[in-house]
Amino acid sequence: MSFRRALRLACGLAGGSAALLTAVAVVKKPWAADAEPAPTAPKAPEPPGRGGWDNNWDRREPLSLIKLRKRNEETGEEELASKLNKHKAKATRHIFLVRHSQYNLDGRADTDRTLTVLGREQAEMTGQRLACMGFKYDQIVHSSMTRATETTEIISKYLPGVKKTSTDLLREGAPIPPDPPISHWKPDAVYYEDGARIEAAFRRFIHRADAKQEKDSYEVFICHANVIRYIVCRALQFPPEGWLRMSLNNGSITYLVIHPNGRVALRVLGETGFMPPGKITRT
Repeated sequence: MSFRRALRLACGLAGGSAALLTAVAVVKKPWAADAEPAPTAPKAPEPPGRGGWDNNWDRREPLSLIKLRKRNEETGEEELASKLNKHKAKATRHIFLVRHSQYNLDGRADTDRTLTVLGREQAEMTGQRLACMGFKYDQIVHSSMTRATETTEIISKYLPGVKKTSTDLLREGAPIPPDPPISHWKPDAVYYEDGARIEAAFRRFIHRADAKQEKDSYEVFICHANVIRYIVCRALQFPPEGWLRMSLNNGSITYLVIHPNGRVALRVLGETGFMPPGKITRT
């Protein structure tokens, strides 16, 4: 019996509210437990770790640079816009992350881990590649470790006049326990120490341009695979624990672009296509 027919019957026979309630009570509810559920469209599964982009990832979003008290004291939109414009980036940063060339793995101390003959060839080719890209480079920042320093000396021959700076922040290390885990990797104490330093390198070097920078910049950072992989994950706001899922060849070039609005693009990851296949190595 349909719901409407049951109501008409109840109202006609009983003519009262009590009968109406009785009739409603006996009508089978379509949402009852024994009723056949209505078909629904399947929902797309949520991607693991999905989240929104953090516009203030480098703590240089203009609004975050204005003191809260001054923000609250603002009375005019034009005055607030003027203050925001003073902190707004205008230029794009082009960042080239270069992994050092092949080196002597048998060396016990860092000073013994010098570039191999092949490693020096790789550095020559990387330097030529950077030069032929046609950019006017602003600076070279390199790890203070021997293999990175030697790679820098060779590459810099092809980028004459570009200032070189050495830093301990970019030294090789274990940034964070990888996921999936590696059984033969480092103990927690190593991650605890190295991770803080490599994160400090990321915060020091990877950010949108300063508001005072008028022109786009092109900067070369010569360091190590673990450091580069961690920086890429952090810059793209990917889970940093996934850094070991990427592989970088010796002398490879990774190209990041940081736009004035804070958006980050990865244009190249570990490029070594400029080397003959027989010259490409990973260790």
